[in-house]
Amino acid sequence: MSDTPRVTVSCDNHIAHVRLTRPDKMNAVDQAMIDAVIAAGLEVAASDARVCVISGEGKGFCAGIDIGGLSTMLGQDPNDLLMPRTHGEGTTNQWQEVAMVWTRVPVPVIAAIHGVCYGAGLQLALGADIRIAAPDAKLAVMEMKWGIVPDMGGMVLLPRLVRSDVLRKLTYTGTPISAAQAEAWGLVTECADDPLVAAMELAESLTLKSPSALRATKALIGVAETEGAPAVLLEESRAQADLMGKPHQMEVVAATLQKRAPKFN
Repeated sequence: MSDTPRVTVSCDNHIAHVRLTRPDKMNAVDQAMIDAVIAAGLEVAASDARVCVISGEGKGFCAGIDIGGLSTMLGQDPNDLLMPRTHGEGTTNQWQEVAMVWTRVPVPVIAAIHGVCYGAGLQLALGADIRIAAPDAKLAVMEMKWGIVPDMGGMVLLPRLVRSDVLRKLTYTGTPISAAQAEAWGLVTECADDPLVAAMELAESLTLKSPSALRATKALIGVAETEGAPAVLLEESRAQADLMGKPHQMEVVAATLQKRAPKFN
C-alpha cells in the first residue's frame, strides 16, 4: 500500500478544503482512502471551520471503488465485513461512513465535481450539502456494473434528492449521466465551468453568515428530512430560541444596519 496521503485537509479564512489526492488512480477508493476520508470528516467536524469544500485532484473527482485495492476482502464472509456497525455512533460500517460522516459535519459541505464521479465517489459527493459540477462531468450509480447495490449511504441520501423513478433508473442501469442531466434530476445543485472556483466563492460567501445560525440550520434541516411535523416544529422553536439575542445574531443585525461586513469571534 502506498504511503502517499490519500486526502489532505487545509483551512484558510474559516474554509476547510478537503482534497482527494490520488490522481494517478482517479482518486479511486481503497482502504487507505476510506480511512483518510473518514479521518478528514472527523477533523473538519472538530475544527472551527465555518464551511467545507471537498474536491478531487487530477482528471476526476472520484472513479469509485478501487477493486484491486480491496482484494483483501476476497474469501471473507460478507456478513462479517458489512453488518457490524463500527462508525457513526453505531449506525454505519466503514464504507457507509465515507459518505455519512459529512452529513454529521456540523457546517455546510460543498462538493466540487469534475471528470468522473462514479459509485463510491458519487455517494461521497451525496454526503455533501451542495454539489457543483463541471459541464463535462459524468456521474453514475455504478454498483450494478459489479452486480451489487449502492451500500455506502446512497439509499439514505439519493431518495432525498431524486424522484423514485429516477432513483430506479440510475440504480438499475448504472449508466453514467451528464452533469446537465444530473442537475435536471436534482442529483447536482448547479453546473459551473470551474466547480472548485464556484465552490470556493460560495464558501467564502458563507463565512459572512452567522456561524451559529449556519450550524443550527444544517441541524434543523437534518431533523426536517427525517422527523414528523410535530418534532420539526418543536425543533424550529428550540433552534430559534438558542439563536435570538446571542452575540452572532446581534452582530448580524448590527452589521446589516451599519452596512458593513459582520465580524464574528
